[in-house]
Amino acid sequence: MTTADDLADRVRDGELRIHELEAHADHDTAAEARRLVVERETGVDLETIADYGFPAETAEPNIENMIGAAQVPMGVVGPATVDGGAADGEYYLPLATTEGALLASVNRGLSVIDAAGGATARVTKNGMTRAPVFRVDGVAEAAETVEWVEKNLETLREAAEATTSHGELLGVEPYVVGDSVYLRFAYDTKDAMGMNMATIATGEACEVVERETPASLVALSGNLCSDKKPAAINAVEGRGRSVTADVVIPGDLVEDRLHTTAEAIVEANTRKNLTGSAKAGALGFNAHAANVVAAAFLATGQDEAQVVEAANTITTMDARPNDDGGHDLYAAVSLASLEVGTVGGGTKLPTQAEALEILGLQGGGDPAGSNADALAEVIAVGTLAGELSLLGALSSRHLASAHEELGR
Repeated sequence: MTTADDLADRVRDGELRIHELEAHADHDTAAEARRLVVERETGVDLETIADYGFPAETAEPNIENMIGAAQVPMGVVGPATVDGGAADGEYYLPLATTEGALLASVNRGLSVIDAAGGATARVTKNGMTRAPVFRVDGVAEAAETVEWVEKNLETLREAAEATTSHGELLGVEPYVVGDSVYLRFAYDTKDAMGMNMATIATGEACEVVERETPASLVALSGNLCSDKKPAAINAVEGRGRSVTADVVIPGDLVEDRLHTTAEAIVEANTRKNLTGSAKAGALGFNAHAANVVAAAFLATGQDEAQVVEAANTITTMDARPNDDGGHDLYAAVSLASLEVGTVGGGTKLPTQAEALEILGLQGGGDPAGSNADALAEVIAVGTLAGELSLLGALSSRHLASAHEELGR
């Protein structure tokens, strides 16, 4: 029987490379052998990294050269009361983070939302994108390519959808820059986040474009998608799910729970999130939307790098006159590009699958896509709660004291 020590010795002797170990032992033994190699090379004890709670083989689709697991504390906030197009009722939202006070803040916001009768949320657009770039000789060939694409969408749809039993091609938007032609494919990927699905399907469609037009494929991704990078096209056109959540909070509730007024929160939002963000040249106009999204992504197995696109969020606030002569607070968040799924990727890992089960959203929904829609709506309400709580703390000047009280 091959032991971890044997494998580690063979790596150090140059007989094996560190990525080849699973071919010679089970996954947990291979991970142990890599730890031994690293420990001997660095002198670091990896006892804590080795203390993971799932079979290493489970993570094979998600990571290479595994040595253990990074453990991020996970908490829960809620209930989040959601009136959504797919989500309906009360949800406990798992969040994983190392930032003290974040969950306390979100929980405070959710308690205010719950006292106000809950938040409304809707997915308003859905489309995972992939945008290959083609080379042409010049503008005439670019125009010829674009014209063919616009007239033959069904041909491209047939080619793309032949690669998947779930994905649907929604459309193809062409962009021309000199002798480059970009085709931004958009897909309904149902309950999957769908980046791999979109890539494979687009690759098949690209073969048709090359065969039928003068265009030659340069790269399957031309960055007009745009994946894991700040991009105005995602803030405007959306990517993944575009989702909005809002709530109206009575003025007396704002004063009792947030210790400020609707007018003060609106002013803070305008001067900070809108004017301040504009002066900074930001794509996102919010207080800390990425904070909540990142914590939800880590907890539920999403692609954490796509928090970049979620940071496009716009937070809007309005003071609305009420019958008591004061003002109620209207608050909303609009996330243009929230890329989430409940099947595939990291959602299959045991910890993340359990977190999705807490929400009642693990696996495929009925109808297809409804679980991912619901997850997007719940995360949007959690994000709204985070915005409310932080803006309340800022407008009441309690932010620093809150962190001091929680020992952060």
